[in-house]
Amino acid sequence: MMSAKEMHPARGARGFTIVELVMVIVIIGILAAVALPRFFDMGSSARTAANNAIYGAVNSAMAITHSAALVGGIGSAATGTITLDGVSGTVAMAYGYPTVASIASAVNTGSNAPTVGTTTTTWTIAGASGTCNVVYTAATASAAASVAQNLGC
Repeated sequence: MMSAKEMHPARGARGFTIVELVMVIVIIGILAAVALPRFFDMGSSARTAANNAIYGAVNSAMAITHSAALVGGIGSAATGTITLDGVSGTVAMAYGYPTVASIASAVNTGSNAPTVGTTTTTWTIAGASGTCNVVYTAATASAAASVAQNLGC
């Protein structure tokens, strides 16, 4: 059997009171309420970053292919092809820029495949709060190719 001294802790060894424990829980709850919305907003930031990456890749591919067309002597020709390092096959060109069908192979955006139209190629990143778009517009006899970006996500 235990003695009375073993059943009661020493006077200096006291635990936390219920008020102290409740205050710690309240403080943790407040910190969580402030921090959680920041974590939930990461999806929007990720979509914006992905959209910016595609926009940069399309701009770079457009500039590289245009430079290769100028060097190859087909800078203003209505049609032509160039060969890029790392791209299988040739890239079809129109007026010194990639056609809407060939810009996707020059960019190689991986699993984010674009929608190819007659005059534009569009990459779309959908999110809960909207969609982001990068739109490549083909060159014509009177206008150079262009890339536009919509950051609505």
